[in-house]
Amino acid sequence: MTPDAVSDHGLWFRVESGSAASAVRRAAERLGGQLGIGDARIADLAIVAAELTSNLVKHADEGVLLLRPVRVGDRAGVELVAIDSGPGMADLTVSSRDGHSTAGTLGIGLGAIMRQADWFDGYSLPGRGTVLAVQVWPKGPAPEQSWAGALTRPLTGEAVSGDGYAVRVAEGRHQVLVCDGLGHGPLAASATDAALAAFRSAPAAPPAAVVQHLHRSMSHTRGAALAVAELDGEAHLLRYAGLGNIAATVLAEGERRRGLVSLPGIAGHQRPVVREYEYAFPAGATLVMHSDGVADRWQLDDYPGLAGRAPLVLAATVLRDAGVRRDDACVLAARAPW
Repeated sequence: MTPDAVSDHGLWFRVESGSAASAVRRAAERLGGQLGIGDARIADLAIVAAELTSNLVKHADEGVLLLRPVRVGDRAGVELVAIDSGPGMADLTVSSRDGHSTAGTLGIGLGAIMRQADWFDGYSLPGRGTVLAVQVWPKGPAPEQSWAGALTRPLTGEAVSGDGYAVRVAEGRHQVLVCDGLGHGPLAASATDAALAAFRSAPAAPPAAVVQHLHRSMSHTRGAALAVAELDGEAHLLRYAGLGNIAATVLAEGERRRGLVSLPGIAGHQRPVVREYEYAFPAGATLVMHSDGVADRWQLDDYPGLAGRAPLVLAATVLRDAGVRRDDACVLAARAPW
């Protein structure tokens, strides 16, 4: 990878001025070239990046943006996630129409984003802020959206995050992993990278067996807290096995939020007890998992309509409002793809 290349971990930008907006646009164009999405789509990507950052500069409090590659099979595109803490829009659909403006401009920003993007979703709540997620792919139909979405953010001042996640379908098993390498910085990231690699190559087995496999594969690292979940939409079940301080919750309409059980232990060290639990997972339910860099104080009832948004948008909203700046943070959301 060249020094200027954007890794799969992506780049976070704090967007508070026009200079930051220029940096985002240049990085987006560089990533589009790196992924080979074509000159025409790079031009469209530049418009998307410019409009997203312009909106953050003009309207946002504490605006940040994540730029990263997104991959489905052998295809690669560019994903941008713009997050702000206020003031939020009363109606995102109305704000997306050309001509609608609250800042005396032409009011074509969100409309332009939606026209150039292959996929767009967002959520906004007055007083809380807005999350916008956008993907630009090479020419041709965009891939079907993933049943899981997640993002990580490093501790303030660190270049890499010790938290990570992975998503896979192994012989029909829809599984996700959230991992928190012990400590911070490169050594924590190395432990998490080992867990992610082991997860992707693990045998197609239930979560408890996968966790045991990860434990054996991480003995050369400082270790990690981690959890594996399997969504079985046909049986309406969620199978879960966790070690250490990973929080997980099932959100289902009309039901109280249900926390899942992770046992004490460190993957990669000693001989932790690994146990698998089963939970009801009704149609339309959502799984949310996060590291201890996210305070477990958020409530879905505080966000009307968020349950119907894309998993990535839900995860980004939780990260914004519950993420702890003095720690690495990771949030994953998933729904059974049936």
